[in-house]
Amino acid sequence: QDKSSGYHYGVSSCEGCKGFFRRSIQKNMSYTCHREKCCVINKVTRNRCQYCRLQKCFEVGMSKESVRNDRNKKKKDALKLECMENGSLTPEMEELVEKVRKAHEETFPSLYQLGKYTMHSSTEHRVQLDLSLWDKFSELATKCIVKIVEFAKHLPGFVGLSIADQITLLKAACLDILILRICTRYTPEKDTMTFSDGLTLNRTQMHNAGFGPLTDLVFAFATQLLPLQMNDTEAGLLSAICLICGDRQDLEEPDRVDQLQEPLLEALKLYMRWRRPDKPHMFPKLLMKITDLRGISAKGAERVITL
Repeated sequence: QDKSSGYHYGVSSCEGCKGFFRRSIQKNMSYTCHREKCCVINKVTRNRCQYCRLQKCFEVGMSKESVRNDRNKKKKDALKLECMENGSLTPEMEELVEKVRKAHEETFPSLYQLGKYTMHSSTEHRVQLDLSLWDKFSELATKCIVKIVEFAKHLPGFVGLSIADQITLLKAACLDILILRICTRYTPEKDTMTFSDGLTLNRTQMHNAGFGPLTDLVFAFATQLLPLQMNDTEAGLLSAICLICGDRQDLEEPDRVDQLQEPLLEALKLYMRWRRPDKPHMFPKLLMKITDLRGISAKGAERVITL
């Protein structure tokens, strides 16, 4: 026996047999045995009869399908490299981007789709918690959380995670996504934010609705997002990356979560490169916003506890 170089096409084999099997399958070779189709195949005799050598490969469990998959993977890797070099998306990436965009848009209407309305609220001191606004905000926040859960369920691979990990990820990221979503509905000219039912609040009303000391942080974050000119696709991908994150505490399978996040990161990077070919630094800038979001939502969690 020759020394095994690892696991190839389903079995432990040497480089010589791995190469022979791959070539035979890829080229669809047809061999003939000039004896009784029962030649002894070992390190010394293996080159004497290709027919019996191939049969031996099948007998020990080498898989035709593995060769085809390997070939397809190489084609996909080559296509991916080509797409990265010319700044376009692979068909696989396009499909992923489309699924995330659709999940985002179906659970979060954009600003121009909403019929805005405002609420009359007490104009007393800013520090006072306005109960009518608080009730309205609580109702909208609950609806928003339901929509975020719906968004998560439409992300490829999310429902394949254990229920415990799905809950852990949603609990950890829900406030991040809620803040990100409301910040994409910021109107700088009026310094207002618009909720999913069209309710539009100014800074003072947001403060009195329960945001309190978080208000200025949230508005500052919304202002920082403006130069990035994020569209719905990017907001959806960023939300998905926030959610599917292997560094959250108490995950049962953090590595599996990381594996789900990798194609999302790749998709956002390629999409942003395609959309802004002259701005290669936009991708890291946008990713850094996740850190800012986590900082705000950590303070938000404290705020909820104190309320």
